[in-house]
Amino acid sequence: MTIHPIIQEVTERIRLRSASSRNTYLEQVNKNFNRDTGRRGLSCGNLAHGFAGCAADEKAVIAAGTEPNMGIITAYNDMLSAHKPYETYPEEFRKYAKEFNATVQVAGATPAMCDGVTQGMEGMDLSLLSRDVIALSAAIGLSHSMFDGVFNFGICDKIVPGLMIGNLSFGHHPVVFVPAGPMPSGISNDEKARIRQDFAEGKIGREELLKGEADSYHSPGTCTFYGTANSNQMLMEIMGMQLPGSSFVNPGTKMRAALNHAAVKTLTENIRLKDISRSIGYIIDEKAIVNGIIGLLATGGSTNHTLHLIAMAKAAGIHITWDDFSVLSEVIPLICRVYPNGAADVNHFHAAGGMAFVIKTLLKNGLLHEDVNTILGKGLSKYTKEPKLINKVIVYVEGPEASLNESVVRSAENPFQETGGLKVLNGNLGVSVIKTSAVDPSHHHVEAPAIVFDDQDDLIAAFKKGELEKDFIAVIPFQGPKQKGMPELHKLTPTLTILQKRGFKVGLVTDGRMSGASGKVPAAIHVTPEAANGGPIGKIQTGDWISLDGTNGHLECKTPGFLDRETRSVVYHDDSHGRQLFKNLRSLISSSDEGAGIL
Repeated sequence: MTIHPIIQEVTERIRLRSASSRNTYLEQVNKNFNRDTGRRGLSCGNLAHGFAGCAADEKAVIAAGTEPNMGIITAYNDMLSAHKPYETYPEEFRKYAKEFNATVQVAGATPAMCDGVTQGMEGMDLSLLSRDVIALSAAIGLSHSMFDGVFNFGICDKIVPGLMIGNLSFGHHPVVFVPAGPMPSGISNDEKARIRQDFAEGKIGREELLKGEADSYHSPGTCTFYGTANSNQMLMEIMGMQLPGSSFVNPGTKMRAALNHAAVKTLTENIRLKDISRSIGYIIDEKAIVNGIIGLLATGGSTNHTLHLIAMAKAAGIHITWDDFSVLSEVIPLICRVYPNGAADVNHFHAAGGMAFVIKTLLKNGLLHEDVNTILGKGLSKYTKEPKLINKVIVYVEGPEASLNESVVRSAENPFQETGGLKVLNGNLGVSVIKTSAVDPSHHHVEAPAIVFDDQDDLIAAFKKGELEKDFIAVIPFQGPKQKGMPELHKLTPTLTILQKRGFKVGLVTDGRMSGASGKVPAAIHVTPEAANGGPIGKIQTGDWISLDGTNGHLECKTPGFLDRETRSVVYHDDSHGRQLFKNLRSLISSSDEGAGIL
């Protein structure tokens, strides 16, 4: 199938825009690939330090320098349910590596903060910045010249983008991303939403709310909604960086263990091939990045990736913009309905055909680049297959030709929506993004007076006082990366949803973020320029008339003369400890050449 002309046009525009920086990047990748940058170039003292902690048989293999020694960058901690399964992976991978006469060492660890824990708390101010710290940490782990290839153990929000950025600094390495999978389904997403709304309305207490949350988030594995974490897994698969069909297999299963074994086999083979097309620097090219954007649009993925994909691409010398997202969105159909875009979770999505079907239907309709490099070699058609466990060994068979549940995933010929799940908004308030896939079309366009809040807690307090029983658009400025770290404002979702269900026209405009699980209320987020840079969002006053149009892509303040005002000052709540942590971390990242440039 010939690629859609608009996709080809966007890809070529990105290639031309990025030609100089991409060539510079590839020159460095080629230089490192063609010279001995590994442990064979280490002195005996360096090398002895590098394997001193290994078993005797491992020391011999590493010292000889002829067989693969693979580094692990791990985001393991046992507070994070998604990363808890990684606790046993290093030992498991060492065992598998011995079968292939190879060795594995943990090269380093990265932070792995949980947005679910920090949501609405001071720690959320550090959330987006953690991506840069993770990138730095991964690069530090890989700087020891001990490794021939890399495994990345990470799943959640900023973690995978940070790992990708750090690994791209060592673009000559073969790299495999290793997911751990989602937890089994708990209570339904509709039931979880109902419990949260009942609590927000005071119908139930904290004990009932906590039980509902615990029944939803109940075991090791990724949260099952389609937020940033699971969008990460989709991206790594559609960009060819992890094994086909590996994204949404539950932890602790025989299939998960078999996929881990296959990941070790794949990386050892790629190292021995000594083929630069299997390196991460050559897999992540302009076509792979465009495929990632298309996957995000087609599945209704997280708006956070309108930030992360730009940073990941930049680390490979590739420059993409929101205009690229916007143009592609006009030709990419929305073919998935996974919570918050529908009732199903990622386990239901996987059972309905999952990534194999999504990639197959997009390829069939000329909506993906097939001629890309992957960890399995040339061609994305390899990812239309799904793994089966036969005699304890992974065997890939052709994936389903049709959706197994059309309420969850559909073909590109019969989509839920003709255009993608994200929309870029432009107007006199700047540029922003809206996740239209989660919002009913009847709410895509909202016009109402503004109510300006300093913080999301102020909005919740006003709701509890009964002051918000009317049409309005909440405006929350001074939440951007320069001012405050660009925290997520997901705490607002239940309150605004209640008001929308009561029949009021409501919306949100902010230079902060919403969760990857953004809810059913229209939200213009990531507004740029941010208020701290003099952006028009900082000039809005309560009572100004705001038009948020997700259908036509407009975001406007219709009050005459508002642009002539001074940017207002912001009054903070008592979060001095959190803000000081943020300032210290921002200063650290700003002084580093490895920072991904969100500040």
